[in-house]
Amino acid sequence: MSINFILLATVGILMAAGVYLFLDRAITRMLLGLLLMGNGLNLLLLLAGGPPGNPPIWGRETELFENTADPLPQALILTAIVIMLGLTAFILALAYRQHRYRAGGDQVQDDPEDLAILRRQLRDPAQAPDRDRSDDPTTGRPTEAGDQFGPESFEKPVETAPETADQTEKEEKNDN
Repeated sequence: MSINFILLATVGILMAAGVYLFLDRAITRMLLGLLLMGNGLNLLLLLAGGPPGNPPIWGRETELFENTADPLPQALILTAIVIMLGLTAFILALAYRQHRYRAGGDQVQDDPEDLAILRRQLRDPAQAPDRDRSDDPTTGRPTEAGDQFGPESFEKPVETAPETADQTEKEEKNDN
């Protein structure tokens, strides 16, 4: 089987450009990077699918090719296109929502929780990521207080206000 090096170089360029754009902090560039990587992967699947051939349908043989084309790479590419379309729609919805509710550009902001983890002191066992506030701050071991889960910490059910109960009785009388 001969390999088309021009298409293989195109796959490499698409994947490299896609990774470069995907590592940016702007959502639109992330989307473009994801699309380029998806197209590079589809082209790679097409190259790995083997030589061209007759359509994989009975009774549709032509004299141009001796063998039938492999339908599996075509099915995988079609599935990848559909998945990329759904993912593109989702990312575009996220970008639109961010544009609507934030006055800035489409840069992804730093997460305050990530900054808090970055600033924590490594020697303090109470600040370890697997601890909570009920642990002993000096040793980092769980205390008897725990997280205080149980029936007394659950929310009470919402009770209907007496005004609404009176209104429903009046409405029932009016219906009769």
